[in-house]
This record gives sequence, structure tokens and C-alpha cells, in this order.
Amino acid sequence: MTAAVPEPAPRAASFADATPAQIRDALAPEDATAFEQQWRRLMKQATETFDLSEVEKALAAWRMTATVTAAHGVDTYRAMLHSSGERLRTGERAAGAVPWSQLKVELGLPG
Repeated sequence: MTAAVPEPAPRAASFADATPAQIRDALAPEDATAFEQQWRRLMKQATETFDLSEVEKALAAWRMTATVTAAHGVDTYRAMLHSSGERLRTGERAAGAVPWSQLKVELGLPG
């Protein structure tokens, strides 16, 4: 009898080469709406200027958002946005949040 081979841990989806449709599909509904609006505006601008650089910048930013949303789920992504918004608004950490220096120690990362 052979031992069962453990399945590899699931890998987070990569959006490095994702199409605009794939990006939109990975976003929270409110972000998908914002993405579509920005996409249409930038594509219209690009047809007038023959310059895709702003489109490419936007896709890079939205790819990061899609990666985080897909990796952690819409609810966790929304909670992260809320927490960071509160930190920016109040200057205070959310309940249970720890400073980066403490987290590095807990994770065993170098100083």
C-alpha cells in the first residue's frame, strides 16, 4: 500500500496577465462598477490620444485589487478597506491590530 500524496496547497489566483473581463469578474460589485466606469473613460481617451499608457496604469492597479479580493474574499477585502479608512480618518489602529514591528517579531522576520 502506498501513502497518499498530500495535495498541494491552493495557490492564490494570479491576475498578472488577466484580461479586463477577468479583472472585473474578480472584483467586489462596487469595485466592478468603478472599474467599468474608469475603463470606458480611459478607453475613450485612448482612442482620441492614441496613447494606452493610462489604460495600462489602471489595469495594473485593478489587477492588484483583483488579486487581493480573490485571495481573501469580498467580505475580508471590504473589512480591510474599512479598517484602513478608519486608520486614516482617526489615526488609531483597529481593535486587535498590531504594529508592523510587533508582527515581524511574531512572524520571525528580520528586524
